[in-house]
Amino acid sequence: MRYLIIAISSFFCVATHAGVVLSIEQVADGIYVHQGKHEWPDHKNHGAIANIGFIVGERCVAVIDTGGNPEEGRSLKRAIAKTTGKPICYVINTHVHPDHIFGNIAFKESGTQFVGHHKLARAMAARGQFYIDKAEDQIGMALTAEHIIPPDIEVEKTLLLDLGGRELLLTAHPTAHTDNDLSIYDRKTDTLWLGDLFFIGHLPTLDGSLKGWLVELAELEQKSFKQVIPGHGPVVTDWPKSLDPQQRYLGTLLTEIRNMIKNGRFIEEAIEQVGYEFKGQWQLFDEFHKKNVTAAFAELEWED
Repeated sequence: MRYLIIAISSFFCVATHAGVVLSIEQVADGIYVHQGKHEWPDHKNHGAIANIGFIVGERCVAVIDTGGNPEEGRSLKRAIAKTTGKPICYVINTHVHPDHIFGNIAFKESGTQFVGHHKLARAMAARGQFYIDKAEDQIGMALTAEHIIPPDIEVEKTLLLDLGGRELLLTAHPTAHTDNDLSIYDRKTDTLWLGDLFFIGHLPTLDGSLKGWLVELAELEQKSFKQVIPGHGPVVTDWPKSLDPQQRYLGTLLTEIRNMIKNGRFIEEAIEQVGYEFKGQWQLFDEFHKKNVTAAFAELEWED
């Protein structure tokens, strides 16, 4: 069959008789990643902007995040079928944000279990209707409650998943990027899949705790990995050096906002003054920076 390369929903796919197959790259033995584009979710990309992918064991496959809309999830599923005949046993969501979970419905079938942080179900229940209500206006897709799929397996601290000859160590992190961040470590290839705890190129977005995030990054910085997969941006092989820009940005927010609060300054001033030396160093800075400052100020003004 002759394959026709087409652009669809702002990510490149291969067209077949069965539909589009999401483009993927094998970044290590049995680990496949689709790198999302650094874009604001809109009617053109339909929210398909995050890194998603899968890990293949001898027995079965674990999906890591499913994309920003149901069709991206289906395209990822076709990519898996094109890569391996092994069944999908787990769908692991790294956190609650729509660009990582709205493809879940493509994988809802007998034999597949959804896995997430022990606080993920609560976050989905609290935010799900808001995400659904916003979807048609923001990404041009009409979604319903069936598209919010909570985990069957909840990770309290750590959990080992055996894919057959391959164990994945899942870690439920304290509040950082969100209050439901989950990371996945593949022992076989020494690969850490960090989700949105780690950003490359795309401005980090704060939806949890600035202080908590910096603590988690400081702990991760002390460890070595052959490669690390961020939630947005390319896979890196120079950990922890590649973490430096994110730590500098978040650390500056912490220092500057604390100083402003100590000096009796107001949140409106912080929003207009803090962290602008980083403009030009991060994509989507204008879209997210003021929100980050607002969230950080709200957290830090109540410090003891």
